[in-house]
Amino acid sequence: MLRKRATIATDPVAFEAFYRRHVDAVTRFLARRVNDPHDVADLVAEVFVAVLDSGRTYRAELGSEIAWLYGIARKTISAERRRAFKQHRLTDRVSGRRPLDTDDLARLEERIDAERHARQALEAMAGLPDGERAVLELVVLDRLTVAEAALALGIRQGAAKVRLHRARRTLRSLPFVMDGASG
Repeated sequence: MLRKRATIATDPVAFEAFYRRHVDAVTRFLARRVNDPHDVADLVAEVFVAVLDSGRTYRAELGSEIAWLYGIARKTISAERRRAFKQHRLTDRVSGRRPLDTDDLARLEERIDAERHARQALEAMAGLPDGERAVLELVVLDRLTVAEAALALGIRQGAAKVRLHRARRTLRSLPFVMDGASG
């Protein structure tokens, strides 16, 4: 499998198959965290460009492809938010968006609407410490195992379990908190 991953950066057919296998999951992940369909489309593209640049870093023995992709997506969102903040400080509006056709826009708006409840859950988790919130998001909203969440965050599995326990204890009155993988 590791050899297969290395080829996605150099083999267009392998990359296309990888893209088709995971584009919906990555789009859902981003639509839960971003309200603007243009931004979702741009971030999806950035995630897969990053895959091309870092295809050699995937290690199958450490976790699933989707956990690896969610880690890339989290870093992509963070980088975009830092960039937007810097640009916002310099200008009143962000420019340079590429136009989406009507079908693309409609699909992304449907996806964003479908993820409305997940965004509400993210808002409820906003008061948690960053590490606890990140593990809870990946396990409850993105349906990763604790081991996969640890991989996506670059932390040890034991640390992820502790953070998940603390987050669930803090938010135990919310029904969604106990959903998701436990191990």
